[in-house]
Amino acid sequence: LQIICVHSLDQHLYYFLHTKMSVTKRLIPLLDRVLILRAEALTKTKGGIVIPEKAQSKVLEGTVVAVGPGARNAQTGAHVPLAVKVGEKVLLPEYGGTKVELGDSKEYHLFREADILAKIE
Repeated sequence: LQIICVHSLDQHLYYFLHTKMSVTKRLIPLLDRVLILRAEALTKTKGGIVIPEKAQSKVLEGTVVAVGPGARNAQTGAHVPLAVKVGEKVLLPEYGGTKVELGDSKEYHLFREADILAKIE
């Protein structure tokens, strides 16, 4: 964390916008792709015991962050919208998806809609 002293409101606003804009990229999925923020693994039990990294299981759920516009049906050419929406929780396969780094140290993955196993309510 870097702290700098600024003397005017304009300088402060410029610093804030410059650092915030350069840290996080905006990603818009194409076709039937879905950007998912994978849930974090538990590192402590409810009783406060720290779980070693090797013993932590891979988290198979996440939250939909962005969705593509959908794909076209190969037979009819009709637009097929996606079944998942931004904000929904989904169940993911153990393997698959493309890991994406957006500069905010969170674990994002890009999946095709067909690879998502289920919605979690």
